[in-house]
Amino acid sequence: MSQPAHPAGGRPRLRPARLARWIAVVGIAALFAFPLYWVLVTAFNSHGGVYSLPPRFLPAFHFGAFGYVLDHTDWVRYIGNTVFIAGTTVVLVIATSATAGYALAELSFRGSGVFFFLVLAVIMLPTQALLIPQYAVAVHLHLLNTFAIQIVPFAASTFGVILFRQFFKGLPRAYWEAARLEGVGHLRYIWRVALPLARPAVVTVALLTFISSWNQFQWPLIMTTSHSVQPIEVALSHYMQTFEANWRKLTSAVVLALAPIVLIFFLLQRHIVDGVAGRDSGVNS
Repeated sequence: MSQPAHPAGGRPRLRPARLARWIAVVGIAALFAFPLYWVLVTAFNSHGGVYSLPPRFLPAFHFGAFGYVLDHTDWVRYIGNTVFIAGTTVVLVIATSATAGYALAELSFRGSGVFFFLVLAVIMLPTQALLIPQYAVAVHLHLLNTFAIQIVPFAASTFGVILFRQFFKGLPRAYWEAARLEGVGHLRYIWRVALPLARPAVVTVALLTFISSWNQFQWPLIMTTSHSVQPIEVALSHYMQTFEANWRKLTSAVVLALAPIVLIFFLLQRHIVDGVAGRDSGVNS
C-alpha cells in the first residue's frame, strides 16, 4: 500500500485546520497566562519602572521588594500555618476517601446505593448556603480562631470518595481473596494492598486537596480573626490594605504565595491526568 508523499525534509505538511487550532490554543493560553506574567514583571521591576511609559514587558530582576516583604511581615508564619493546614487536610482526606471509597466499591450492605447517591448529592449543595449554620456550629463548639475549624470541615472529599471507589472497583477480586486467606482484614488490606495500587488516585486527591486548601480564603476569613492561625490567602488581603499604593511589594507577596503551589502543580500535573482518566493503576492486565 502506497504511503502519502511528504514534502522535502521528511516532515508531514501542517494542515490549515490543524494550524488554526494550534493558533487558537496558543492565543487562549497566552491570554490567560499574561496576568500572571505581568505580576512577575511588576514584582521584579524597579520602583520607577512600574510606572514607566511605555511599560516594560521584561522583568528587571530587582529583589528589593521580596526582601522587604520577608523582613517586615510575618510571612514565614503565614506560610507555616498554610502548610500545616493543607498537609493535615490532605492526610485526613486520603484516609476518609480511601476507606469510604473501598466500602462503596467492595462491601455489600443494605442501602449502599442510597448512600452513594447522598455522596453525589453533596456536590450540588452550594457552599455559601451552609456558611451561617456552619458558623453557628463553630461558635457553639468554641472552634473559632483555631486550626481545627480550618481542617476538620474539609477532612472528607466527595471527589476523593468517588475517585477511590472507581479505582477500587477495577482491582481484581482475587487480591482480596488471597489477602483473606492470609488472615488480612479490610483495613489492613486497604493500606497494604489496595491503596498502593491506587497510587494515581492517591496523588490526584492529595494534589487537588492541597491546592484547594492552600487557596482557601472565604472560610478562614469568616472563621478566624487571629493572625496566629490565619493562612496565606487571608494574609494577602491584609497586604492589599498595607501595600495598596506599592505595586511591587503587593505583587511580590502574591508571587511568594503562588510560587509553592504552582511549582507543585507543574511537577505533578501528569498524575492528575492519569488519576482522573484511570490510567496507570498499578495493576498489570
